[in-house]
Amino acid sequence: MKIFNSISDFKSNSKTIVTIGTFDGVHIGHKKILEKLIKSTSNSEFESLVLTFFPHPRLVLQTGTDMKQLNTIDEKVNLLDAIGIDNLVIHPFNKEFSRLTAEDFVKSVLVDTFNVAKIIIGYDHRFGRNRTADINDLIEFGEKYNFEVEQISAEEVNDVSVSSTKIRNALNEGDVTLAQTYLDYYYLINGTVTKGKQLGKTIGFPTANISVKEDYKLIPKDGVYVVSCEIDSSKHYGMMNIGVNPTVEANNQNQKIEVHLFDFEKDIYGKPITVSLLKRLRNEQKFESIDALKKQLALDKINAVSFVNSLKTSQ
Repeated sequence: MKIFNSISDFKSNSKTIVTIGTFDGVHIGHKKILEKLIKSTSNSEFESLVLTFFPHPRLVLQTGTDMKQLNTIDEKVNLLDAIGIDNLVIHPFNKEFSRLTAEDFVKSVLVDTFNVAKIIIGYDHRFGRNRTADINDLIEFGEKYNFEVEQISAEEVNDVSVSSTKIRNALNEGDVTLAQTYLDYYYLINGTVTKGKQLGKTIGFPTANISVKEDYKLIPKDGVYVVSCEIDSSKHYGMMNIGVNPTVEANNQNQKIEVHLFDFEKDIYGKPITVSLLKRLRNEQKFESIDALKKQLALDKINAVSFVNSLKTSQ
C-alpha cells in the first residue's frame, strides 16, 4: 500500500476508484465498503484509493470535543494495509480545508488530483463547506465531470448495524467482547514498556507499565482484563489492570496500564508492545489488605489462564 500524507502528495498515472471517510476502528461496517472498493479494482485497470483525515474532523470543527478514537493513525494504516488497499491518502484536516465548497472539492481533489473513475460512498455521506452537499449532489457532479457514483444503500449499512460510536460506548463500559464482535478483531492498545514503581514485583505479580503516547487513543473502562501481547514478534498471554491501583497507591489519581505476563521473565523495558484485550474479568477495586489483593490476583490468574486455554483449544 502506498501512503501519502496529503492530497497534494498523491501521484499516479492510473484512474482511481475512491472512498472517503474517517474509518475509525476499521470495523465490519467499514470493511463492507472497502471490500466493494477492492472488488471494483480487481481487473487492475483502476487503483483503489482511500481518503481519510487526521485529526478527526469532529475534533477540529466542534469546540470542546474530547472524543477519543479507536485507532491511532499507525493502527489505522496497518488495518487498511491488511485489507489490501492500493493507495491511502491521510490528509491533514483543518478549518481551511473544511471551507472548500463541494464542487471545489470534487473538481480539485477527486477529478484533477485523484483522476477518479468512480467513488463508492455511503447513502448518508455529506461533504463540502458546512456539509451541505449530499449523495444527489455527488451524482450530479459525476455526470458533469464524468465519473461514476456507487451508493452504499441504507439497507446494506443497517444490515451491519454497527458504528464507531457504538464501539466507543462498548469500550467505555468495558465490554471488549461486544467491541470485538463489531470490530472483527480484538481491541488493540499499542505502547511502550516503561519502568514503574515495581510494586507488583513485591507481591508476586510483576507488571510491565504501558505508556501510550497518543492522548487521543481510547483506553477502555478501568478494570482487569485477559490479554495477549506481542513483543519482539512473539506472542505472550497475561492479564492487565487499567486503573489507579487503589490498594497499594492510595493517593494515586493517574490512570495506569499494567500487564502481568504469564511465565515471562525477560527485560522488556523500552520495547514496543501491542496488547489485545481478550476478555474483561472484573472492575478495579480497593481491598482491605495486600493479602486480600494477592488472593484476588491469584484467582484472576486462574480465571485468565482458564480462558486462554479454552481459546487455544477453539483455535
